[in-house]
Formats: sequence, structure tokens, C-alpha cells
Amino acid sequence: MRQYLQNKKGLVQNVFNKVYDKYDLMNDFMSLGIHRLWKKNLINWMSPSPKKKLIDMACGTGDLGKLFLEHTNYTGKVLCVDPNSGMLKKGTERLKKYNNITWKKGYAEKILTPDNSFDYYTISFGLRNTKNINKSLKEAHRVLKPGGRFLCLEFSKVQNSQLNSFYKKYSKLIPRIGKAIVGEKKPYEYLIESIENFINQDELIELMCKNNLTKCSYRNLSGGIVAIHSGWKI
Repeated sequence: MRQYLQNKKGLVQNVFNKVYDKYDLMNDFMSLGIHRLWKKNLINWMSPSPKKKLIDMACGTGDLGKLFLEHTNYTGKVLCVDPNSGMLKKGTERLKKYNNITWKKGYAEKILTPDNSFDYYTISFGLRNTKNINKSLKEAHRVLKPGGRFLCLEFSKVQNSQLNSFYKKYSKLIPRIGKAIVGEKKPYEYLIESIENFINQDELIELMCKNNLTKCSYRNLSGGIVAIHSGWKI
């Protein structure tokens, strides 16, 4: 199944090129707006200091970058990276008043920035879509400064059986919602498949440690529908 999902990623990327314009709207519908609270939870746990540098991988239209700047009283700097040109264009238009955000097309497996460049690395709902999670984590470690922090917000494994039953039933509706709102089902069929086949919370901790991140931990949100993973470069 994981190989099947891997083979679909090129196709799904092409489909997202068609739907990026309604990406934020669809996120609100799918999560009932809760994704915004999840992202605020990540920034609150990060608790960034002023004048620090963030790289936000798989940035979408820049939600985390915006929250980071607000938390640092607009003294920080953000590099937003995404493989989708449409997302970057949408983000640039949406956040054009922020002159301390830089936008760049790129991939988590090979980041075109020097070693030891950033105080924080974030990736939200993007790690499971990378072609190689180990390479992505290794790159995150490389670009972080010593003492820098990695934070990942990702769909995970629900802990409560009753919640899990409801969540699975709701998930089956998401491709239909996608068809109604953006006119495309395929990205959202892939979304559900990728969530179901992604590793659990403890397995991600193991991979983070394997790739030299330390003091690794996680927090479940919404009963484990998503989790925030944290690790440090020492």
C-alpha cells in the first residue's frame, strides 16, 4: 500500500496544481476550522524568541509563517518552502504586506540552503507526502543551527476507539466534499489513504532519533487525530 501511495504522489501533485486556489477553503471545511487551532498550538509550544529565523517546509499559503511573525512581534524572518508553485503564488499574494517572508520552491529531501541556517524548522501536514521521510528529517537536522528546534504537525493515530470510529466515517465523506468545493476528488482520496498508512506517533519519534534529533517528544491534539512532534539539534 505504501508503494502504491508513493507512486501516486506525482499524479496528486499535478491535481493540486488545479485546486490550490481553494486549498485554504477546503482545509477549513475538512477540519471544521480546527486546523487553525492546531497550528496555533504548534507555535505556542515552539514559543519562538524575537529576531529568530524559521524555515517552514511544505508551507502551503503561509499559515505558520504568519503565526510565527505575529508571535515574534514581526521581528523574525521566515523562509517559506513548498514544491507547488501555485501555493507559493497564492501565499505571496495573501501575505504580500510581510516583507520578512521569503518564498521559495523546493523539496524537503533536498533543501537548497547552507548548513546551520535556521533556529526553527516546521512542517505541517507535509511529512507524510515526502518521497523519503528519512532524507527529509536528515535535511531538517542539517539546516538547523545547533540548539535549533524541529516541529512537525501531522495527522496521526487516534487514541480513543469511539472517536476513531467517528473519524473514519467522517473521513469517507472528505472526497465528496472535495468534489463539491473544488471539483476534484483525487487529491482527497489520496489524503485519506496517506493518513491511514502513515506511521504512528512512536514510530515517528524513532525516525527522528535515528536522524540525530534529540529530546524528541510529541503532543496529541484532538485525541490523536493530529500530533505535534518536537526534536532538537544539539
